[in-house]
Amino acid sequence: MKHIRSTLIAAALALPLMAPAALADTPPNVLVVAQNIDDIVAIDPAQAYEFTSGELVTNVYDRLVQYDAEDPTVLSPGLATDWTIDANAKTITFKLRDDAKFHSGNPVTGTDVVGSFARVIKLNLTPAFILAQLGWTPDNVEQMVTADGNTVTVKYDGDFSPAFVMNILASRPASVVDMATAMANEVDGDMGNAWLNANSAGSGPFSMQAYRPAEIIRLVANKDYFKGAPGVQSVIIQHVAEAATQQLLLEQGDVDMAKNLTPDQIATLDPAKIKVEVFPQAAVHFLSFNQKTDSLTPPAVWEAARYLVDYSGMTDTIINGQMDVHQAFWPKGFPGSYDETPFSYDPEKAKKVLEDAGVALPITVSLDVINAAPFTDMAQSLQASFADAGINFEILPGTGSQVITKYRDRSHEAMLLYWGPDFMDPHSNAKAFAYNSDNSDDKYAATTTWRNAWAVPDEMNKMTTAALTETDPEKRLDMYRDLQQQVQASSPIVIMFQASYQVAMDKDVSGYVNGATSDFVYYRLVEKE
Repeated sequence: MKHIRSTLIAAALALPLMAPAALADTPPNVLVVAQNIDDIVAIDPAQAYEFTSGELVTNVYDRLVQYDAEDPTVLSPGLATDWTIDANAKTITFKLRDDAKFHSGNPVTGTDVVGSFARVIKLNLTPAFILAQLGWTPDNVEQMVTADGNTVTVKYDGDFSPAFVMNILASRPASVVDMATAMANEVDGDMGNAWLNANSAGSGPFSMQAYRPAEIIRLVANKDYFKGAPGVQSVIIQHVAEAATQQLLLEQGDVDMAKNLTPDQIATLDPAKIKVEVFPQAAVHFLSFNQKTDSLTPPAVWEAARYLVDYSGMTDTIINGQMDVHQAFWPKGFPGSYDETPFSYDPEKAKKVLEDAGVALPITVSLDVINAAPFTDMAQSLQASFADAGINFEILPGTGSQVITKYRDRSHEAMLLYWGPDFMDPHSNAKAFAYNSDNSDDKYAATTTWRNAWAVPDEMNKMTTAALTETDPEKRLDMYRDLQQQVQASSPIVIMFQASYQVAMDKDVSGYVNGATSDFVYYRLVEKE
């Protein structure tokens, strides 16, 4: 404890021109965060794919267009001030702002945009598939993305809605890197990858001054940021793995914010000193039925299941503060979400649905679940509530890898799991929950529909494809809302909850923004009274 505490204070006081602070107080212009950051594998935007690395990239780098702190649900100008879309030519032309500079002092140019996109495709690391969806390859990317001064032209190959393309360009791997700095640190043709996994070369509201894996991240405000200087001079994110230690540091005043407290710990905090803010997250949690299991194929079983989940019972107890009731595949807080929750726990109604359909009872089915809280507790709740209607779950706990491997093999019967989007476009989840054009065993698809062997109706497949290509943005979002209603009403996938995230912080802290994914965590507006 003493070591962690002294490390935090020493790191904070290392800031230039910083007045000394009392031992139990964090410095006035520094936000000190206790967080588990040992998930980071890479911080180069061309490779970063973990939760904490997404948060880091968002605060250090910019994109042509981006979801920003003022409203994480609205796509806003980033490094581009305006753009022209030619859907027929499958081309978007961006005009770069004149006042954007990298932390090195180098101006942001069209050449940097072209180089940044090309290095993602050429390095072909984990998140490269997101940009590659636009038909970009190592051989053609520098013809598909071109620059003429401060004008950048982006071409794409595919029947996509321009809105889909714009959301791809707002994703993490589309972050723009200071290519002169990156290439100056190239080793053995890695385009600066090794160096960028220990340093940064962005233009965002913060520069990264220090990064020691599983120890500390120190961000320093970019006072010349084109949207205005951040409200704090620095952000220090200290790796604190134990939730109990995080709580103690927060209560002692040694940190301003604790990000990984449990619901039980949250309940013990003194509300006179510490506030807790709750942020909806992108992951949706569902119960699904493999259509290779004959007893689970009647649509009446799917319908009855929706009335056999004790939604409020779970959210009031075992998952209190961790999840909220949400019954559609696209998360609340994202454009195009459908937030109606028509189902509630009603075992008598479920029994009648099954009786009217002549479903033979009882049904005994295995339920695979990750052997960790709160998933095992949720499985036990489902086991109890479904038994009321003659559906008996035999719970099969396993490690995350065991459960997911079984799911991918389509060898489960029922599955309790969760799903999150790869980027902020409703197609990312629609293809997973409302599309399956080939249900053959040898046509593997990384979707919930294929993994549950659900042959999606042709009309729904067509609508999912049509929504991807729809050029009218509002009409497109309406199509996704319609798809969500259809899946909600009748499918072997029962969507129950959306994850939520509780962040505990000192009452003097304001302006922290935590959107639905780690890519939408923003420190720029944070202030300390």
